[in-house]
Amino acid sequence: MNAVAEWASAHHGLITLDALTGKPPMASRSAWYRAIADGRLVPLHPGVARLPGVPESREQRIAAAVLAAGPGAMASHRSAAHLWGVPRPEDDPVDVLLPGRDREANLDGVVVHRPRDRRDLSPVVRSGIRTTNVLRFLCDLGAVDPASVHAAVGHVLLQTLARPDDLRRAIDVHARRGRHGVPAFRAALADWMLDGKPADSVLELAMRRLLTRHGLPAAEFHARIAGYEVDFWLIGTPVVLECDGWAYHGRTKAQHHRDTVRDNDLVVAGYLPVHFTYRMVHRTPADVARRIRGALTRWAPGWRPVA
Repeated sequence: MNAVAEWASAHHGLITLDALTGKPPMASRSAWYRAIADGRLVPLHPGVARLPGVPESREQRIAAAVLAAGPGAMASHRSAAHLWGVPRPEDDPVDVLLPGRDREANLDGVVVHRPRDRRDLSPVVRSGIRTTNVLRFLCDLGAVDPASVHAAVGHVLLQTLARPDDLRRAIDVHARRGRHGVPAFRAALADWMLDGKPADSVLELAMRRLLTRHGLPAAEFHARIAGYEVDFWLIGTPVVLECDGWAYHGRTKAQHHRDTVRDNDLVVAGYLPVHFTYRMVHRTPADVARRIRGALTRWAPGWRPVA
């Protein structure tokens, strides 16, 4: 049974009848049924069992459903969102997608999807499980849980799992009558993006929280400084904060030139532009605050932390 344990260790503690009786065989079909009968294997779905003593987990439930659904099956919708790191409720059902419509899979506790739209169905492996890719799961999630798509899009952008342009292209490719998940995806992306940046309301609130929490000066949003509209001006100081867009590092030469001219003009006018990204504000606010504090110490020596 060493071969069985080795196979199971790579599949969340699971073993399948096909793997057991494959080539080379690890055991016979009769051995499978005897192991089920005497408790050496715990059946989960037809042809899929768990080794006793192996801890149960959500990943194990998803993996078992994908294995039971047969060749080509992959985790999708809510299950794919979980595997991509999106926080999901513990009581989510397991979603499995079959890429073809020529067969079915009836599995207890599993929602099986047989979509007509077969684009973007190249699977990826997440936690050792065949899973729909980022673009596909975002298109699908809104069909079963539209309220959760906004947070899922934010997760994908903040973790840089896909670029905004990729998300826009996916919406264009999958947008058609009957594709129920796409409208929620489109609305969520519109909420998160504004000219390559997070929506103003999201950015402004996040920065205000950061400045207040770390005792930094209040900021004026979209202030006019030296003829330019900047993202934030720390009131009463020469420090200007600029939030670079999601696609900032993919700027064109013309954009790079305009940004350089603006920064130079601000410096000549006596201001210090400090650049950050929304991801930095969201994930490492203390580090952003430390950098802002350093800029204030150097360029505004009379500045004192706000109590």
